[in-house]
Amino acid sequence: MAEENLGWFTRTEKGISTQTKDKKDIKERMWYKCPKCSEVVTNQDHEDNLGVCKCGHHDRISTKRYFEIIFDDNKYKELDRNITSADPLNFKDRKNYSERLVGMTKKTGLKDAITTAVGKVGGYALVIASMNFEFIGGSMGAVVGEKIVRAGDYALKNKIPFMIVSKSGGARMMEAALSLMQLAKTSAKLNQLSEAKVPYISLCLDPTTGGTTASFAMLGDVIIAEPGALIGFAGPRVIKETIGRDLPEGFQRSEFLLEHGFLDYIVERKNLKEKLAQQLRMFAN
Repeated sequence: MAEENLGWFTRTEKGISTQTKDKKDIKERMWYKCPKCSEVVTNQDHEDNLGVCKCGHHDRISTKRYFEIIFDDNKYKELDRNITSADPLNFKDRKNYSERLVGMTKKTGLKDAITTAVGKVGGYALVIASMNFEFIGGSMGAVVGEKIVRAGDYALKNKIPFMIVSKSGGARMMEAALSLMQLAKTSAKLNQLSEAKVPYISLCLDPTTGGTTASFAMLGDVIIAEPGALIGFAGPRVIKETIGRDLPEGFQRSEFLLEHGFLDYIVERKNLKEKLAQQLRMFAN
């Protein structure tokens, strides 16, 4: 039987059928369904709205997209682009860690779970270290710590404000203690920035958890977050099972943290660049 694939349809000798082998894939590429309100829109409309639904749900977007939103004219210089992770422990779970790294790079086009860059926001220079959740859950290994430290050194040398965009599940288990060492390493660098009076902004996205929260995410001179972001050390399910009690509504979401004094303010993605420019203007005065 001859078949001709026409995208949504498959034409056969018996007529037109909507049951194509690629139907699910086509649907996923064309439509976005909000996990909060179940509104369905085209992926293009979702992209045009910066990954934010009409109900206010902020979907996860890439570092590249954040740089497009934040930096003036999408112009920036990427720092330490070619640093990649090693496998000193020869770690293996379902597959070798070295193979997992190669697979992640091939799948995402990224070298590791963080990208660092310098550019201008509203005319003011800013160094940004932005985590990549799509690379092993934004997990923090030696490369993440090293790139944050090097970006901090660049900010320190040039007296430029520094911002870390956190979006991470925490420390990377494949690197064990080497990963945990990055908590102290990054915190020490941020202390040097503080002593030199170089401002540090922490932007917490969904999710900001584990060792990320236990170190640089909560050390900002200014700590901000997007609406509805999950921010905490252990997740709410783990905490509930540990203490055996129901948790308050919205527990560990950015609105809850703001109410309890852990954040300075919450900013919608469409207003992020404007708010950052205002913040940098205040630092410059």
